[in-house]
This record gives sequence, structure tokens and C-alpha cells, in this order.
Amino acid sequence: MKKKVAFVCVHNSCRSIMAEGWAKHLGSKVIAAYSAGTEEYDNPKPLAIEVMKDTGVNMSHAASKLLDKLPNDIDILITMGCGVECPFVPCDHREDWGIDDPSGGPKLDFELIRDIIKVKVIELIKRIEKGEFDG
Repeated sequence: MKKKVAFVCVHNSCRSIMAEGWAKHLGSKVIAAYSAGTEEYDNPKPLAIEVMKDTGVNMSHAASKLLDKLPNDIDILITMGCGVECPFVPCDHREDWGIDDPSGGPKLDFELIRDIIKVKVIELIKRIEKGEFDG
């Protein structure tokens, strides 16, 4: 059974959307991926979408959403390292990945963060496949 994983940061415009994209692209057999933000924001950062598309990841899901758009039964909540307290989101497991925000930087910054997130998502998939979150 797939684990429902929510990736959360402040605006849901960059890191959490990239993590959702990687999870859907690489982990669709074991992850039902979602993302959301704690504050309202207009749209995802164009460079975040661009650097993901550069790797062939479908980003048609990308839209900045608030926490109330998440399902009620999240298994794993991943915060991206936003330096904010996340409102209470019921979940079985919570962790923070401490990833820097590339917003405002050049495309290279977005590419570096994209690649860090990819590695972390791959590690998460392996942990799920090993049953780390099954009990």
C-alpha cells in the first residue's frame, strides 16, 4: 500500500513542489505525493518548474496550495527546512530535511537544490520499501 507523503514549506512554490515532482516521478509505486505551504502564494517559481522539466519530470501537478488541501490521513510529513513552525498536521511520522531556499538566486542554485531533493526522495523511497514506516 502506498504511503501518503506530504512535502511542506512556507509558500509551496519551490522546494516542496520539486519534492512532490520527484516523488511522483520516482516513487509512484510506493508514494502518493502531495505538497502544500503554510502561507498563501500566487504560483510556483518558474525556475523551479524549469529545472525539473530539464530532467524530464512532469510538473503538471505544480500549483501553490495551502495545508488545508492535504488529505486528512498523511503517513509521512516532510518539512523542507523553512525555519517556521508547521501548524499541526496529523501524521504517523514527521521529519525536517533542512534544505536551503534557492528563491531569488540563479538557475544554478535551483539545479543544486533540485539534485539534493532528488537524493533525499530516493532515500525516502528506499526507507519506505524497507518497511521503516510500517509500524
